[in-house]
Amino acid sequence: MERTTSPLPREIEWRLPRCPRSVGRSRSLLAEQARAWKVPDDLAETAVLLLSELMTNAVRHGRVPVGREVGARCVLDGGVLRVEVADASDVLPRPREAGPDDESGRGLALVELLADAWGADPRPYGIGKTTWFELGLPCVTYPAYPSCSSHE
Repeated sequence: MERTTSPLPREIEWRLPRCPRSVGRSRSLLAEQARAWKVPDDLAETAVLLLSELMTNAVRHGRVPVGREVGARCVLDGGVLRVEVADASDVLPRPREAGPDDESGRGLALVELLADAWGADPRPYGIGKTTWFELGLPCVTYPAYPSCSSHE
């Protein structure tokens, strides 16, 4: 009997200052990591865009003391890319309807539209929250994952 094992989850985490420059830095870090993990370009671009939206919200709306950081965590496991952004604000984000003349307010609607799943949860052992999204990867890219074997 042949025994197959799933690859171990791949995980990386970054701590960045809560400042506007960290949004661009997080995009670069995720794009680089997605290439290393061989995530298809179209999904990597979507992940980078959605990370940018979550990081922008954390930097812009996370009214917390100076010196607090924003965390980003990416996990590739079971054919799913999960991206999380943690900040020290306890206020959970909610999508809103932006008017045609509004310059902002569409980020979470974009996350809701493009992600396979998303949400926001209070951090279990600390101050703040974690906002996250998930994107499913095509089985042709990661055929060794159990979640893909049923699709082939």
